Amino acid sequence: MMLNRISKVNQLIKKELSQILLREIDFPKNVLVTLTRVETVPNLSESKIYLSFIPEEKQERAFSIIENKVWHLQQLLNKRLKMRPIPKICFIREKETSEAGKIEEILANLKKSKK
Repeated sequence: MMLNRISKVNQLIKKELSQILLREIDFPKNVLVTLTRVETVPNLSESKIYLSFIPEEKQERAFSIIENKVWHLQQLLNKRLKMRPIPKICFIREKETSEAGKIEEILANLKKSKK
């Protein structure tokens, strides 16, 4: 029962925060930021928000913009969510998607070299 509630909270936070990031944050030109997943602790005190960036070269700048506005983003999320307690958000760079991209590239190179 508790896991079902946590997964619903994760989905709700992901949906609302994605919209907030899209509308409220001005990222550098030609940078795509994707909220990949949300992991909330069972007592709802904290949510880890995983973000991926394309291109990776501009990841540092885009991530610093988000970190500088974390308090503002938290306030906007607090206004949108109709639940208590509202988890404190913590942004984390998604490493799995970049690693998956590297694996795909290696597999593509192997496939080309077999031909």
